[in-house]
Amino acid sequence: MAYRAGRHFLQIPGPSPVPDRISRAIDAAVIDHRGPDFADLGLSVLSGMQRIFKTKSPVVIYPSSGTGAWEACLSNVLEAGDQVLFYETGQFATLWKQMADRLGIETEFLAGDWRNGVDANRIEERLRQDSNHLIKAVCCVHHETSCGITSDIASVRKAIDVTGHPALLLVDSISGLASVDYEHDKWGADVTVSGSQKGLMMPPGLGFNALSDRAIEAAKKGGSKRSYWDWQEMLASNATGYFPYTPATTLLYGLKEAIAMLEEEGLDNVFARHQRLADACREAVSVWGLETVCQNPKEHSNVLTGIMIPEGHDADAVRKIILERFDMSLGTGLGKLKGKAFRIGHLGDFNELTLMGTLSGVEMGLGLAGVPHKAGGVEAAMQVLMR
Repeated sequence: MAYRAGRHFLQIPGPSPVPDRISRAIDAAVIDHRGPDFADLGLSVLSGMQRIFKTKSPVVIYPSSGTGAWEACLSNVLEAGDQVLFYETGQFATLWKQMADRLGIETEFLAGDWRNGVDANRIEERLRQDSNHLIKAVCCVHHETSCGITSDIASVRKAIDVTGHPALLLVDSISGLASVDYEHDKWGADVTVSGSQKGLMMPPGLGFNALSDRAIEAAKKGGSKRSYWDWQEMLASNATGYFPYTPATTLLYGLKEAIAMLEEEGLDNVFARHQRLADACREAVSVWGLETVCQNPKEHSNVLTGIMIPEGHDADAVRKIILERFDMSLGTGLGKLKGKAFRIGHLGDFNELTLMGTLSGVEMGLGLAGVPHKAGGVEAAMQVLMR
């Protein structure tokens, strides 16, 4: 292929672009993971991730994808035959439920339309019906990457508590963490699952489980047969900054730098930046005359924007034109949204000019693909940012 000038625009909803500071940190020499220097690194990232999750309880770090972190969560507190309530918000809620099915867990899916978030009232209603407390956990996705929907986790905790039900609350915030506010302790999550490749601005390869005391006790008393994913061995080693097996040392260097960058900017400022850029992106979509996948303005994602394509047009064909003409990758529609929608990622190390370049590429691509739309979305986004 001929050389293409400029940097590739990676505007998918994760992995997000890795900043140079983090790339340079990862490039450091590997050290002895049993030596004294490693303990300082281990303790630094473990305590740092507690601050990112906003928890005083332990955070376990695995050399894994977010999918591995899902399995760690399920296998530590649940066993085959346990009943679990899942809420369908999109593709990733569906995949997590399918994993539980394969692990022998008895799953129940509260059906959703992939365009709205978790309805805590439906969860409350179902738990009230479970008078024998057979449901062991409620699983939901805080930030549904496939649709651009953010759900109210605090309301889910309230729904569980108001019924007096003992179910654990298990939450996926793989794409939400470090981009939008997440309060593990305050919102009453028992396990929160996340990954390194989204708001943390890291390459893929680290999975996280933020725990509660209830979750730790549940894992001590039960759960599935497990080895690699077992929390107890991890927690024992982590107390002194070490891991029970070989950790992803260079990724931990990068994680330490990512935490430093987030805290230098200030988490509240990080969240405000994502809000401002997301507002501008949604204004562009509105002016184009297109629909966002998410239908409830209160649930709009500040991490990505899912855009519906009019009938008779293929979202993947639009993405193909934009990639070939402007060297920009956009997120495909997943599952039920395949070919019907595409996704703009605006998360992580992302600023106003990056957004303007992204929206310019999208507006040109819509025109080249013959998708009916109105011009002026880029200008409208500029006005939002100037305000």
